[in-house]
Amino acid sequence: MIAANYGGRWDVVQAIKAIAEDVRQGSMDIEQIDEALIGRHITLADLPEPDLFIRTGGEQRISNFMLWHLAYTELYFTETLWPDFDEQQLINAIASFRKRQRRFGCTGEQVEQPSGA
Repeated sequence: MIAANYGGRWDVVQAIKAIAEDVRQGSMDIEQIDEALIGRHITLADLPEPDLFIRTGGEQRISNFMLWHLAYTELYFTETLWPDFDEQQLINAIASFRKRQRRFGCTGEQVEQPSGA
């Protein structure tokens, strides 16, 4: 996905404003506010969270991009500039991604435990 003219902070603020308005109008109680509710109010709520975020051009920051969505996304940084990012560069990024242990907030030990243990 490429999102132009998008700001992650703006997205979170607009979600909070919408929720605050529901609370103000009495259609929602403040105790109902949780991560899931906020996530449903984020602009890109209908899209799955990305597995891999690729940042080109040698920058090592997410630059206000999809702040809510990138919580458990694997980050890949490359010196390659966007116009030069080709199929081989994508293969390199995916190869790096495949070597990672996806933990989603757990420790490596927790991920490696058999389920039900």
